[in-house]
Amino acid sequence: MISVEEALLKIKENANDFNLTEIISLEKALGRVLAEDIFAPISIPPFRQSIMDGYAICSGENFDYKLVGETKTGESSDYELKSGEAIRIFTGAQVPETADIVVMQEHVKITADGIQLEKHYNSGENIRTMGEQIKEGEKSFLKGEVLNPSALGILLSFGVKEVNVLKKPTVSIIATGNELVDAGENLGQGQIYESNSHVISNTVKQKGFEVVSVSKVKDSLEDTENAIQKALLDSDIVLISGGISVGDYDFVGRALHNLKIEQIFYKVSQKPGKPLYFGKKDNKYVFALPGNPASTLTCLYIYFFELADLLMSRQEIGLTKIKFPISEALENNSGRALFLKAILKGDCVEILTHQNSSMLLSFARADALVFIPADITSVKKGEPVTSFLLPSQN
Repeated sequence: MISVEEALLKIKENANDFNLTEIISLEKALGRVLAEDIFAPISIPPFRQSIMDGYAICSGENFDYKLVGETKTGESSDYELKSGEAIRIFTGAQVPETADIVVMQEHVKITADGIQLEKHYNSGENIRTMGEQIKEGEKSFLKGEVLNPSALGILLSFGVKEVNVLKKPTVSIIATGNELVDAGENLGQGQIYESNSHVISNTVKQKGFEVVSVSKVKDSLEDTENAIQKALLDSDIVLISGGISVGDYDFVGRALHNLKIEQIFYKVSQKPGKPLYFGKKDNKYVFALPGNPASTLTCLYIYFFELADLLMSRQEIGLTKIKFPISEALENNSGRALFLKAILKGDCVEILTHQNSSMLLSFARADALVFIPADITSVKKGEPVTSFLLPSQN
């Protein structure tokens, strides 16, 4: 059995960059990871641009300016203003090269020949210079950056329609157990409705990965082996729910051994989620997850998310960690690290009830997992604790 820290380190040591790329349209690129650096093909803005509606002037010796024309947004401006001349201009329009100031329309008086300034302006006021935001040829985005709405907006401003991104690893899910029944079927004695595969699938999708197959397997070695073998052929990551303990009808461990999956670790000193398995074969990865729902979800958030970000060469790895003062004192007599469902309240974090590994109710309300290391036996009220922020449920 290894520690949480050792398990995360082993995932990092064994996660190879996925390295497969694909060209996709910007309409489908939200949340995707760049496969290469992007250099600006044009400057933004691509010309000197008016910040507001008003008048572009070529500074003269007094406050009176002759009006010689007008430039609308979207039009080319080839005016060569002389000292003391002005044109009417609108927000976003091109400023003539010889104009050095854009005057707000609220600060001028209309005269017979043009305009009269009602206040003094300094050179360059209300003009965006060419390349003020990004200059042509400048490195604008780095490989490994996640494309958010703002990044996509800038790429569209470049005139880009497609982008080279890392291809996402695909995921197969296997749920094991004779006791599992699908929702809608009659529930017999000793049976339970199967939910883990749905929890896993939705969590994988929450991470932005594609689930290519979901299968349910009865407790037999042959069926388990066949299901894992097919999943390895179909996908890059296999997530198995249940059957990883050492009971007479837990066949996952034996099946993984028979299929020559390299075991990286098995069992982590944590609560919940102790019987967690991580292995690999070539460039395929396997997590055998505990069967209890809260244990499953905890392991997905802490370990699967870690692997997913590493494979995608993301700059930010795993859940965001922040220290918050704990709202009440806490004892840890388990000898293991704790992951506790919690909710952020004001500037504190509050541990929820229903922490049992079989209970999902507290997870449905939680927005954080509080981490208590194995060597910490007590935490005082108000003491800062590491809190993993759970993804938004929206």
